[in-house]
Amino acid sequence: MSNSNIGNNKQKFRKPVVLMSMGAQERKGHDYQVMTHKYIIPLVEHAGCVPVLVPTCCGTEDLEQYLDMADGVYLTGAGSNIDPALYGQDNQTPGKGQDRDRDLFDLPLVRAAIARGLPIFGVCRGMQEINVALGGDLYQKVYAEPGFNDHRENPDDPVHVQYAPAHSVQVAANSWLRTLLGSDSIQVNSLHGQGLKTLGKGLEAIARAEDGLVEAIHGPSLSPFLFAVQWHPEWQAAQNPDSVKIFEAFGQACRRQVQKKASAYNSAA
Repeated sequence: MSNSNIGNNKQKFRKPVVLMSMGAQERKGHDYQVMTHKYIIPLVEHAGCVPVLVPTCCGTEDLEQYLDMADGVYLTGAGSNIDPALYGQDNQTPGKGQDRDRDLFDLPLVRAAIARGLPIFGVCRGMQEINVALGGDLYQKVYAEPGFNDHRENPDDPVHVQYAPAHSVQVAANSWLRTLLGSDSIQVNSLHGQGLKTLGKGLEAIARAEDGLVEAIHGPSLSPFLFAVQWHPEWQAAQNPDSVKIFEAFGQACRRQVQKKASAYNSAA
């Protein structure tokens, strides 16, 4: 076998590499960059990908180098809100934590990943980041908006109760998500105070909560796979068939990216 064929096979059969941007957390006077275990496990076990945890505290100087090694981008939830100044609003929740470093890393990351045609998957804050990166904005207090329900968890409940199914989501007819899940309606958990208001350019809503709040988006005109949800499919994903299907779909999209790179490598050789 020639060296070019060996290289091509290595490219073709390797697991996809997926970037996961970390967030800031302070512990006993020290600043940490963190990523929650629950987000990593389904990416490995169900998507079949290799996570690369990216610090957001060092700016975007190395953003393109990170993207050079990536076959996908996975934007997770977090306890912080996006700085409302980034979507043209005053801060209505001053008591809620923010993570400006993550904002200033992830918004350019979204746009750069789209420019490269990389698969992107967002969860909760991640979905909101995608929307803001593409010019959309947010409801800062969904629970205070007329006509919307309170989508927050009870902070006094144990974790397994907080992440229990809370409401149904209606999936758009004839959408790829409807085909993937095999149902017009699914039950999801709900742990967010903010939500999508005006959709960013190129984004479409493909699932909504009972009150009409956007629960899932995609961007078929922007990327072969640009998908995000407001709920938390990563929570005990192995026990939820809908979550497994979602992570498998993201993994398949990332594997297609690996194959695309392998073909380009082979052509160049």
